[in-house]
Amino acid sequence: MPDIQIDRAQLAPSILPADIPELSDDQCLACLKRAVETPDSARLDEVAALIGRLAVTIE
Repeated sequence: MPDIQIDRAQLAPSILPADIPELSDDQCLACLKRAVETPDSARLDEVAALIGRLAVTIE
């Protein structure tokens, strides 16, 4: 049986959060800073998405 080359990068789903608009790293950090300056449990999803967006950039 012959080997078949598969580009797995095209098959993988995006791990970027879908609900965060396109931001530069600096803009993302500024949004994260504003989100955590004032404790508000209603913004936890936003904070998690911003952290996730930055984590993807670091990887």
